[in-house]
Amino acid sequence: MSVYLEKERAVAIEAVERASQVCKAVFKRLVTDETLTKKDKSPVTVADYSAQAVVNSILEKHFPNDPIVGEEDSKDLQGDAGRVLREKVVDLVNTATDAPMSADEVLRAIDRGQYTGGSTGRHWTLDPIDGTKGFLRGEQFAVCLALIVDGKVRLGVVGCPNLPYDISKQTEDKGVLAVAVEEQGAFQRRLGAPDDVETPVLVSIVEDACNASFCESVESGHSNHGDNAKIAELLGITKQSVRMDSQCKYVAVARGDADIYLRLPVDSKYVEKIWDHAAGNIIITEAGGQVSDIDGKPLDFSLGRTLTANRGVVAANANIFATVLAAVQTTLANKE
Repeated sequence: MSVYLEKERAVAIEAVERASQVCKAVFKRLVTDETLTKKDKSPVTVADYSAQAVVNSILEKHFPNDPIVGEEDSKDLQGDAGRVLREKVVDLVNTATDAPMSADEVLRAIDRGQYTGGSTGRHWTLDPIDGTKGFLRGEQFAVCLALIVDGKVRLGVVGCPNLPYDISKQTEDKGVLAVAVEEQGAFQRRLGAPDDVETPVLVSIVEDACNASFCESVESGHSNHGDNAKIAELLGITKQSVRMDSQCKYVAVARGDADIYLRLPVDSKYVEKIWDHAAGNIIITEAGGQVSDIDGKPLDFSLGRTLTANRGVVAANANIFATVLAAVQTTLANKE
């Protein structure tokens, strides 16, 4: 008897593993002190395209009829103007594929990510590098892949190449792959170690919000840190926040490294992209946590490429979720 989404789970893990391998190769080859000093984002551009090509080509091989909602398209890689960048991408993609891919095949793979999404059928959504500034700093970034069926996330895989397997041991054993399938729980194993045994992950059991800790973005542009501080004060939280970029934050909360993740709106016009939250959302819920927007509504992945029905994100363990959500709503109401 087959297990629900057994093949999809295995293929998604393979795709994220290989894309993470490419991202690490890009960092090793292209990120230097000079690129950081000049705030040169070209290495992350190469990694974005390369990772998307790798994941999309693997998905096409196994599930040729499944469309993909991806972040990138190949426009900037086309023609003479894109030649230098294109050659770098093709070279890196071929470090992670079983058979060499031509430039045309790489571009076509990237452009498989242009699906518009929706509420019927199945499609994948991919963020080839979530946390671009974390990537460039050699800190936290993630490769995030999720399967959406009839508008609901059913499977999520997040590869975190720089996240310690044990958060208490910051300098050793880095690289985590987290995976969750609907109603099957959430698990982690070491990234780049396919024979490593998966272990279940569970959110914390903190019962009083005053004993909780936040997991916050390093970049204040992604969430309002000032509002977070007011919410912490309202909840009586005094613990220092865990700061990291990308959907690694979802993984951190899912395995109890921190207790609360907030992504509060920085302005009224910004709409979240589905690839920024799909995989992390199911990993937290399958680990026993809860996720909603700031109005308490579930994140709705059925409306296309963005979360147009939602504002912000609130995630926490189930014991404190209602209390945290109430504090968020009180703090934001006082601003209006």
